[in-house]
Amino acid sequence: QVHLVESGGGLVQTGGSLRVSCTASGPLYAKGWFRQAPGKEREFVAAITRSRAETYYGDSVMGRFTISEDNAKNLVYLQMNTLKPEDTAVYYCAAYKRPLYYSSTERVDYWGQGTQVTVSS
Repeated sequence: QVHLVESGGGLVQTGGSLRVSCTASGPLYAKGWFRQAPGKEREFVAAITRSRAETYYGDSVMGRFTISEDNAKNLVYLQMNTLKPEDTAVYYCAAYKRPLYYSSTERVDYWGQGTQVTVSS
């Protein structure tokens, strides 16, 4: 059984930076992040594969967010820079047991409980 625990959310001003973390242990192919704003569908943010550390990003965060991991500590990070009010959402850690299609919520095998990120204008 895989257990995901996020941390690091909070309030930040427009243009600021924030890092969220997720502890994810167990046999996993990849880990990632989604986000969901009020009244909107859950949106893919980023993913990273365990074996080759290949990274994937959603269009809205490309160039501003960076996903990384520390396999020794079972941690996956999402560094968020140049934050905008539209980045405000609950951010969910995701874990995958299979490769490919990381941007699909149906491909996610495990979810974290979520952490709130609020960007003030």
